[in-house]
Amino acid sequence: MPIDVKELMKQVGKIRVVTNRLMDEHLSGEYHSVFKGQGIEFEEVREYVPGDDIRSIDWNVTARMGHPFVKRFCEERELTILFLVDVSGSQSFGSETRPKAELAAEITCLLALSAIKNQDKVGLILFSDRIEKSIPPRKGRTSALRLVREVLATEETRRGTDLSGALRYLNQVQKRRAVVFIISDFMDTNYEKELRVTARHHDVVCCQVSDPREMELPDVGLVEIQDPETGELTLLDTSSSRMRTAFRESAQKEDGELKRLFRRNKIDSLAVSTSRPFIEDIHKLFRQRQTRAARG
Repeated sequence: MPIDVKELMKQVGKIRVVTNRLMDEHLSGEYHSVFKGQGIEFEEVREYVPGDDIRSIDWNVTARMGHPFVKRFCEERELTILFLVDVSGSQSFGSETRPKAELAAEITCLLALSAIKNQDKVGLILFSDRIEKSIPPRKGRTSALRLVREVLATEETRRGTDLSGALRYLNQVQKRRAVVFIISDFMDTNYEKELRVTARHHDVVCCQVSDPREMELPDVGLVEIQDPETGELTLLDTSSSRMRTAFRESAQKEDGELKRLFRRNKIDSLAVSTSRPFIEDIHKLFRQRQTRAARG
């Protein structure tokens, strides 16, 4: 089905307005303090003043000028932010006001605009069971909005999810350390090894996107459901309390295993849902990182 460009740009504009407001009202300054640069870089040489660390004295300049000079360094602020965004078939699902794909685009937009405001570079990798698109990191507001446009413009597919393949690709193309936001429902298996490798080389944050109906079914009688990645149809009797309980317990077990996987590999994560605003989830993540940084 061809993409309606006019409708796409309308969606991008709506997301830009919403995320701009959230960024101005809630995230101003937080992003900068939470995501640090890659180290320190030389800034200047200046005359020594009492209280300066003598270890920073530049002895070559001092000898040449006849009195003490020190080297001054500053934090290397610029970061590379990469968004690894799941666009598999399951992302088209949404029982609330929006599908998971649109929520993923909103999160991408908010974080990308925050990055651009801090002079960082943003890049994007879209994946399903293959790499759908890869955009190298660039600076500028136009770059941030292009990422949102690409996430929204991805045509609906029944393709599955290959997180391992996406992570291997990321590790191949991004050699320098980056902050990597993985935005997915994580409906896949056997990707922990690649995730661990990625977390060793990059600062990884996993954003789990979900919908309430993936955790609990309503009592609405016989319902035919379709797997958005395979097209397989299944008839469920949701009037059966036993069936609903089994569904809920299975979903809770999978969710618990995913959270343990993140903790086991010391990976920051946040869970967002189509049923609620996500800004407080991001605040919680930022506060956790700030607290950990303060403890050293």
